[in-house]
Amino acid sequence: MKVVIAVVLIALGLAHLLLPFSIIEEAASVDAGLAKLVLLELRLPRTLLVLGYGAVLGIAGAALQAVFANPLASPDISGASSGAALGAVLGGYWIGVSQPLILAACGAAGAMVALGMLIALTGRRADSATLLLAGLAMSLAAGAATSLALALAPSPFAFYDAFDWLMGNFADRSLAQAAAALIPATIASILLVRRSGALDRLALGEDVAASLGVRPRALTGEIIALSSIAVGACVSVAGAIGFVGLVAPILARRLSKGHPGRALIPAALIGAILLALSDLLVRSIPLDRPIPIGVVTALFGTPIFLWLVVHMRRRVTA
Repeated sequence: MKVVIAVVLIALGLAHLLLPFSIIEEAASVDAGLAKLVLLELRLPRTLLVLGYGAVLGIAGAALQAVFANPLASPDISGASSGAALGAVLGGYWIGVSQPLILAACGAAGAMVALGMLIALTGRRADSATLLLAGLAMSLAAGAATSLALALAPSPFAFYDAFDWLMGNFADRSLAQAAAALIPATIASILLVRRSGALDRLALGEDVAASLGVRPRALTGEIIALSSIAVGACVSVAGAIGFVGLVAPILARRLSKGHPGRALIPAALIGAILLALSDLLVRSIPLDRPIPIGVVTALFGTPIFLWLVVHMRRRVTA
């Protein structure tokens, strides 16, 4: 099944890079160099960011859900994405950071603060209701702080500049921006995968995991730090995108037969597929204005989120 998913992902990646092919064909009819420019300077950074960001959301969501032992602990619902957006806004509009890599560090710092506050509020093994309420509170607080920071920013156009980015946008990103997001995110994701065995042992319970050589507190800190770096770096370039980090791990756990650690790589592949499909849909909508990709992911993610809440409520009351 993993091979099938990988093949689907490669096909989607090629489709995302080449479609609509008519634009490349028209550019090539005018000048071969222009077609190459469209492909390498416009399409390639967008495709790399879409696939990379989707994989990061999937793998970070799976890791956070494993640590919190809760399927609601995704980057968006835990407040990590909103915290990263706040960090990037403060860095970009208040401190005046323009270098993409430093802006990615600002996003990672914001996500880390949000996840640190969440775990301080709820603990590592919070029940679903507590985690959901605390995560929503963190998201709302970070969202309000982001709006306030934009409203009071030195630039009077900050709100208009940031609106598309806040809802998720991959248009007109450069290779330098893609590298600034994906290099730290890839390193953090590889380190997360290296902890997959420890996450599987943690699922047996903290005492059993400790007897097998896992230090639960240290593992939690590592997962939060690495997830914050991965998500924060991507959010600083493409904005906060919801529900991919929630849905991809849920589907991946069905492939890993419930093993949270083994679900990390399938979740990354599924996350990349979901975000590539969403961005292809955004690009195919025949409107004269861009649709934020966060709107599309919310359309398919919200029903799954509601189903998950109802399912967990029934399980608690049964």
